[in-house]
Amino acid sequence: MRAPPLAAPEAAARALRANRRGIRYMVVAMACFIANDTLVKLAGETMPAAQLIFVRGLMATAWVLIVARATGVALPFARLARGWVAGRATIDALATFAYLASLFHLPLANAAAINMAAPLFIAVLAGPMLGERIGAARRAAIVLGFAAVLMVIQPRAEGFNAWSLLCLGATLLHALRDLVVRRIPRDLPAIGITLATAVAVTLIAGVATAVQGWRPIDARGLALISTASVFLVGGYYWVIRSTREGEVSVVAPFRYSGLLLALAIGWVVWGELPNALGWAGIALLVATGLHLVRSEGRGR
Repeated sequence: MRAPPLAAPEAAARALRANRRGIRYMVVAMACFIANDTLVKLAGETMPAAQLIFVRGLMATAWVLIVARATGVALPFARLARGWVAGRATIDALATFAYLASLFHLPLANAAAINMAAPLFIAVLAGPMLGERIGAARRAAIVLGFAAVLMVIQPRAEGFNAWSLLCLGATLLHALRDLVVRRIPRDLPAIGITLATAVAVTLIAGVATAVQGWRPIDARGLALISTASVFLVGGYYWVIRSTREGEVSVVAPFRYSGLLLALAIGWVVWGELPNALGWAGIALLVATGLHLVRSEGRGR
């Protein structure tokens, strides 16, 4: 039996709406992550990184449990500790520490530039792992978006060394994390996947803290970490919703939106402003994002 004439247009319209929701969720997730990073950077002036991540992880885990109880979401703990959920959580935890380890030995601009390559990895891997078709327009927009990020960050060639390979490995893990979430059964709530991630990061941070040592935490540091944990949970949750909702190859480039917020916060908090090349990169970044939405809507 042939499908009704309107079946294909209706399916395309549903996919378009799902991708638009995924894009919105990704922008919210990136805003949460940048807010978290800002608070963590301020708190990190007075305590070791592993201790900070451990305390933040404990608080994030508590927040997830509170939200789940308040909203009446049943958490299937047994299922969260195995299969694709456990695999994703482990990948995320390893990526977090690999990125931080490289960040301590690389200029911030270089590490950030490498980490922004995640959408490129996703674009390459989404085909064989998820069976998504990635048209020429999307590929070109993703590459131009990455070029725009380099224009804004302007990494220096001398900063790339052996630690860059570790940072690149962390970026690949981040890409795998976002692809793996599509393998997780849809009946598992996003808040449950968020909990699994928070617990995995906390456990690894706890081991690192035992090795690195403990410092007293003052009231200011505790307030910063507590607030950061709220944004971290939000970032985890919305990035999961984003990669579940829309095509990964479409929503992934909107990670770049976090860079725009980071620039604004850098100006307000630390008085940093981009130069002419940086502003040109921002313009190209916005243009490629808009082009992605338009080309996606035309099915290219």
